[in-house]
Amino acid sequence: MQAPGDFPAAEAQFVGMYGLISRMTATPGQRDALTTILLEGLGRTPGCLSYIVAHDPANEDAIWVTEVWTDEAAHRASLQVPEVRAAIRKAMLLIATFADAQLTTPVGGVGLVGG
Repeated sequence: MQAPGDFPAAEAQFVGMYGLISRMTATPGQRDALTTILLEGLGRTPGCLSYIVAHDPANEDAIWVTEVWTDEAAHRASLQVPEVRAAIRKAMLLIATFADAQLTTPVGGVGLVGG
């Protein structure tokens, strides 16, 4: 059994990455429109290793976003990209509530490419 913090070599490459999980609720009937905005321009943000938008099956207006970044600085820098700023402005018009984002420290998983 591994001791806490004792990562196998395959997982060690993820140490130091920055993750966020957030939940937002669209204004009634606007989840699909908000989802479209959130998915526009993916792949144009340096340092983004994973960005998943998912519909909440228990709430027809709720969306979960899970992000993995090479580090916190890459995430902060993404918020200055003109396309991201424009998407945020458009999305804000369709968001009824935004729960506090939960910070995570990714340690491995399928689909991530180590930084």
